[in-house]
Amino acid sequence: MGGVPGGGPRLRSARPVLLVVDADPERLERCETELDRGFGADFRVRGELTAAAALDCLRRAHEWEQRVAVVLVDHLLPDDDRAEILAASRTLHPDARRALLIEWGAWAERTTASAILTAMSVGDINYYVLKPWIAHDELFHRTVAEFVQEWSRYEVANLREVVVIAASTSVRGKAVRSLLARNGIPSAFRDSGSALANEVLEFVGEPDPGDGVLVWMPAVGGKVLHDPTDAEIAEAWGVPTTLAPDADRSFDLLVVGAGPGGLAAAVYGSSEGLRTLVVERESIGGQAGTSSLIRNYLGFSRGIRGSELAQRGYQQAWVFGAHFVLMRTVERLEKRGDRFVAQIEAVGEVTARAVVLASGVSYRRLDVPSLESLVGAGVYYGASVSEAHGLQDRDACVVGGGNSAGQAVLHLARYCRRVLLVIRGEDLAASMSQYLIDAIVAADNVTVRASSEVVDGGGDGRLEYVVLRDRRTGDEETIPVDGLFVMIGAVPGTDWLPAGVGRDAHGFVLTGSDAAADPRWPEDRPPQPYETTIPGLFAVGDVRCGSVKRVASAVGEGSVVVSQIHTHLKVRSDA
Repeated sequence: MGGVPGGGPRLRSARPVLLVVDADPERLERCETELDRGFGADFRVRGELTAAAALDCLRRAHEWEQRVAVVLVDHLLPDDDRAEILAASRTLHPDARRALLIEWGAWAERTTASAILTAMSVGDINYYVLKPWIAHDELFHRTVAEFVQEWSRYEVANLREVVVIAASTSVRGKAVRSLLARNGIPSAFRDSGSALANEVLEFVGEPDPGDGVLVWMPAVGGKVLHDPTDAEIAEAWGVPTTLAPDADRSFDLLVVGAGPGGLAAAVYGSSEGLRTLVVERESIGGQAGTSSLIRNYLGFSRGIRGSELAQRGYQQAWVFGAHFVLMRTVERLEKRGDRFVAQIEAVGEVTARAVVLASGVSYRRLDVPSLESLVGAGVYYGASVSEAHGLQDRDACVVGGGNSAGQAVLHLARYCRRVLLVIRGEDLAASMSQYLIDAIVAADNVTVRASSEVVDGGGDGRLEYVVLRDRRTGDEETIPVDGLFVMIGAVPGTDWLPAGVGRDAHGFVLTGSDAAADPRWPEDRPPQPYETTIPGLFAVGDVRCGSVKRVASAVGEGSVVVSQIHTHLKVRSDA
């Protein structure tokens, strides 16, 4: 069918709420006026002078199933009042964006900055907003608009660009949701049989999918897919999964992997005139794409979701002319003369003058058979942010002591009744950033179990419990949980590489001085910093031996390696 007449099915009649709380009547009226001027057509603006009135507003909205999009709270309110409002909004309306309202110039006071940082670290707020001081304050409007956009993109009740209808217990339905989330495709899930699902089905003229999965894409011509494969979903959305039959298969640069390092190499390579092809076996963003919030990446003071950062990199590379083939595997790579030849699944052979390995790593498994059988049905490897909504008011368990595990814990804590973090070590200090540790300690619904491991678990068709073993005493305990997120380290998938590529004992690729010390390096000159033991084959990001496992590091390596590629190509052309 065609587009979406009138915006598609009416999912909720009441306008979402923008709540502002300020004890000063004049400042409150100014905020209300500016909010109403900028957003009044689509949102209901509520201004309250007291914490009691604000709490009543939040509770009534929850009882009446009305959505709250943004909550702005004056930072000069008494600490207890402010904390109570933010806690209620976080609990009753977890999708709402929350911010402290501060006066212009208040940033000069260290106490203000401290209050903001503390509130952000414990998850009370997303950021701060400067109070409007003139009519038509565009800075105020822009900041609130960004909050509204973030809320709209991830609020589950909104009609999104892609709508997935399946049973809440459907393993395939969850896999489709995860696929869409990891590729940064805005989507909404509708439980089969629910009123929201029935409204969509009536609008598109389709029957209930039963045990299957129905995917509707109102943003791209109203396409309806029945039990689609991953590749079919990607192709329907317009994501390339192959090359055109008549496409030129000769490239200057082949990038294997579309994580932060691979995307950076694609951006800088294509922008500097290299005909670039990127091949990704799963989803754009790699491991970073699964992160619910990256807070320490330069320039994103409020933090940014991994999938959104990856999408920005993908779009940037695409605009510069990079070619992409997603959801395909590079099956073989060999060097013939001065060119590399790669065999790509369902695509065939392509050639390139240089290759960048940015294939990242894969998560280690628990190797607990009872839990492996429940993967996708309550057991997940990685921080699958699409599952947080489905675990609202339920219990979750995260296994792992790294930063990704810490980020997953804090994201789940927004929705879950309780979150249990299980680590093998004595404490978190050895493997997690301090800001995450502080936030976990401050979260009242998070418990850390040190010197412990998950040894069993099960449930009737989906996860219902896990069994923990104390590594010091050997005692075991059965704990009811609805979701288990396993983040216990990762291994590089480098077995497919040719024998000439030097690797360490764990499979990570040797580069630079490590490659120079390997007897497989064939030339008199030393390899460049990111060059492997095969001249012209480079490695960046997590797959590289000795790399720093950070998004910023991978992006830096992916950008720097392009200058080394130019050097390699110049030497070859001069030879």
